[in-house]
Amino acid sequence: MLTFQQLATKTNGKVLQFAAPLPVNQLLTDSRKLSQPAGTVFFAINGKFNDGHKYLAGLYQQGVRQFIVEHEQDAKGFNYSRLFPEANIIVVANSLQALQQLAAWHRAQFTIPIVGITGSNGKTIVKEWLAQLLAPDELVVKSPRSYNSQLGVPLSVWQLNSNHTIGIFEAGISMPGEMEKLQSIIRPTIGIFTNIGTAHDEGFTSRQQKVQEKLKLFTGVDVLIYCTDYELLHQEIQKQTIKTFTWSRQHPSDITINATTAAGHKTIVVYTYQGEKQRLAIPFTDEASVENALHCLAVLLYRNVPLAEIQDRLDRLHPVAMRLEMKEAINGCYLIDDTYNNDLAGLAIALQFLANQPQRGKRTIILSDLLESGLSEAALYSQVALLVQNHHVDKVIGIGPTISHHGLKFAGEAVFYSSTAEFLGQFKAEDFRNELILVKGARVFEFERIVHAFQQKVHGTVLEVNLDALVHNLNYYRSKLAPETKLMVMVKAFAYGSGSFEVANLLQFHRVDYLAVAYADEGVLLRENGITLPIMVMNPSPDSFAKLRQYNLEPEIYSLELLQLYLNDLPAEGPRHRIHLKLDTGMHRLGFTPEDFDALFPVLQQHPQVQVVSTFTHLAGADEALHNDFSQLQISNFRKMAAEVEARLGYPVIKHVLNSAGIVRFPEHQLDMVRLGIGLYGVEATGSEQEALKSVSTLKTTVSQVKSIVAGETVGYSRKGIADKDKTIATIAIGYADGYDRRFGNGAGQVIINGKRCPIIGNVCMDMCMVDVTGLPVKAGDEAIIFGPQLTLTDIADRIGTIPYELLTNVSSRVKRIFYSE
Repeated sequence: MLTFQQLATKTNGKVLQFAAPLPVNQLLTDSRKLSQPAGTVFFAINGKFNDGHKYLAGLYQQGVRQFIVEHEQDAKGFNYSRLFPEANIIVVANSLQALQQLAAWHRAQFTIPIVGITGSNGKTIVKEWLAQLLAPDELVVKSPRSYNSQLGVPLSVWQLNSNHTIGIFEAGISMPGEMEKLQSIIRPTIGIFTNIGTAHDEGFTSRQQKVQEKLKLFTGVDVLIYCTDYELLHQEIQKQTIKTFTWSRQHPSDITINATTAAGHKTIVVYTYQGEKQRLAIPFTDEASVENALHCLAVLLYRNVPLAEIQDRLDRLHPVAMRLEMKEAINGCYLIDDTYNNDLAGLAIALQFLANQPQRGKRTIILSDLLESGLSEAALYSQVALLVQNHHVDKVIGIGPTISHHGLKFAGEAVFYSSTAEFLGQFKAEDFRNELILVKGARVFEFERIVHAFQQKVHGTVLEVNLDALVHNLNYYRSKLAPETKLMVMVKAFAYGSGSFEVANLLQFHRVDYLAVAYADEGVLLRENGITLPIMVMNPSPDSFAKLRQYNLEPEIYSLELLQLYLNDLPAEGPRHRIHLKLDTGMHRLGFTPEDFDALFPVLQQHPQVQVVSTFTHLAGADEALHNDFSQLQISNFRKMAAEVEARLGYPVIKHVLNSAGIVRFPEHQLDMVRLGIGLYGVEATGSEQEALKSVSTLKTTVSQVKSIVAGETVGYSRKGIADKDKTIATIAIGYADGYDRRFGNGAGQVIINGKRCPIIGNVCMDMCMVDVTGLPVKAGDEAIIFGPQLTLTDIADRIGTIPYELLTNVSSRVKRIFYSE
């Protein structure tokens, strides 16, 4: 086992402090994902948007005692030995490079076959399917989910142990110079190049350069498997001295695909291999899945898996869930659906996702037997029980003969069933109430049946909220702030429609300084769901003052009248009450003006139990350069007014003026704090840096029915939709009661169905609307995207002359929210 003393040589580092000999078991780069402090080494990586050194103290308090850092002292100049006397610390020039060097050393200890996969699309699916297809013969280690980056690859390869017989790792790059680093870590013996497309084109001077860079993964492989139908890819590979094993629909290859024909839910493939024509069925019909399956077929044929065995294994293939989703379920429960596989790495990721969610009563896990771990049963379930315990799971429901046999290893409330059928046979909905339930099972256990039993019967239209994108946007804006600048985040209006306490919990986990809501009820909801951050209420009313005190909420005070009402309601004794003063510098909506000061401050001085925490103003035109002079005037006026506020109060307060647009356009005026609103949710208000943000929300629904109409017939209420020719019409399950604006009717709006933009025909109805899908292969049950990455909020807002804020906040509460992490 590797020890800390050996790490310095493996990472080209210097031992800064050595307190005790400790083993190196877990590598950690994200403080949120700590599960077992003992044996963990934290690599403090200074990334584009975040600096891991900020989390050293927190991890030390949680029991981590081994650190790789880039500085010999912390940001304030304090010596680490003073701050962390019991820690082992190595200093390196670059923590990410140190992590990669350690992983490369670890990989060199193994001589088993390693499959390396790259390409523009399909990497993760091919990896997951290969793991399923090779499992009968091999003990497989693979990248967890889509761990294919400069950071993810070394963490993936670190999983290798002496029990594994084959490894499957994917590698993705976004710019030149990255693949050489990943190649030295993976060192594949078998290569798969899935395809080449547009993904990450912006990072390369040409598509040709991108292919050349990706091919560097396959330096030294025994064989490279690919499809010769991608002409550019084929041409570049032919320039290399790499042994290949190919398949094609168009060219002579090792495997020639003669025909692919859809038949029900399967695709029948006729192919020629080694001079003989063969036939098999792939359990998918979409083109991407067929291509991915053909890559897998090539691997199986190259490895001489018998033909009859190949068909049997393909029959057991299942679609791969590419993300963790949190869904509403029965009796106030939420369900985290992760039913597509069950291994130790995937379990750890799912438990981290569970632990990151707000506490809603019990945290429960429904867990099947784990398969192909390479460990003895006793060692495996000891690790599983420890993982579950360290992630503060309250109740364990184990399903399967093996986990049931080791049930005594699980502390606390635990119950076990021999099979999924036994669990469902005894399932009672009333036994589960206000719980957060992780459903994690290997495919053979068919846990989708359990998900179905729990799934709340709600409206089929859903708003998907990408938590990873939200964190990306948060870190993007944070990267623009000075280290001492505080961050207030707006979660009013149901977090701009995205889900208040789910978003607030994530923000609390990422250590923002303040939250802001519009009304007291929103703050109460956050408090009742475990949010402890300071919360400013922007529109307090006299009937909410008692709630403000009860739930420790801090009102914005914007007028003498409101202040007097607030003071009149205060009890004679009690703790100090924190308020925020709104100043009007030119927006003329709410706020004190300089003329109010002579009356304001004597009142405050008479009530020392009231503390002014902050003072702020709102910029009227920060998003437009047209109003630069006015914005600068507002900021100048605010600085003068804020200085007078502090002088009259006799103590300093937090000063904040910048909103999302202001953070981008006036970084020199960050003052003590900034307020992040719509930018967090993926809309860059100025439009100048939109490409730096990620889309957070996708609103989607389904096609209810498809019908044909002839020229001259009309569609919808008031007969507004008139067919100018024979048309095919799809009715989709969304209307103005869901927040889909009536102005989108009659061609103003578009939705995406099967990758194509389709116009709305006729008026938008309350619960549905009709779409022109003439000439497209659309059927009932197909997905329709209302907005998302392919059809942005800004795009559709422009079509009806409104702003993204309105569309996002209008999404009805009856629309189910699904929160997910890739």
